[in-house]
Amino acid sequence: MPSNDARNLLQIAAPAAAAGVIAVAVSAAVAGGKGALGAAVGTLLAVLFMGIGLYVLQWTAKTLPQLFQAMGLMLYMAQLLLLLIFVAVFKSTSLFNAKTFAVSLVVTTVVWMAAQARAHMKAKIFYVDPNPEKSERREKTGPSS
Repeated sequence: MPSNDARNLLQIAAPAAAAGVIAVAVSAAVAGGKGALGAAVGTLLAVLFMGIGLYVLQWTAKTLPQLFQAMGLMLYMAQLLLLLIFVAVFKSTSLFNAKTFAVSLVVTTVVWMAAQARAHMKAKIFYVDPNPEKSERREKTGPSS
């Protein structure tokens, strides 16, 4: 992963993880050990899903840019489907508190998305060619195939 992508991931994952830690602490105080476990599972699931999604989208943008939008939509649907399967499998579990799981999942996801929007707005992404003389040379000599 290039250093820019790693820096971007750190700017996004750190606030989400911090929100998850706060959710675990609050859940432990409100609902005890099962609440803390539910919040930890929700946080872990949100960070895992969103992190894998970000990695896949960055890879797609670099290797197959023509499929970027379609991959984003497909990835979103896959994440929702996997989450639905996870909730269906653990819907009647007594292993953790389902309410703290749901709240921490939603809070961590919202913080992730806000941090991702902020990181994207602060990123210095070129929208013009920074080396115009190289582009001009390519145009004069033609494409090199």
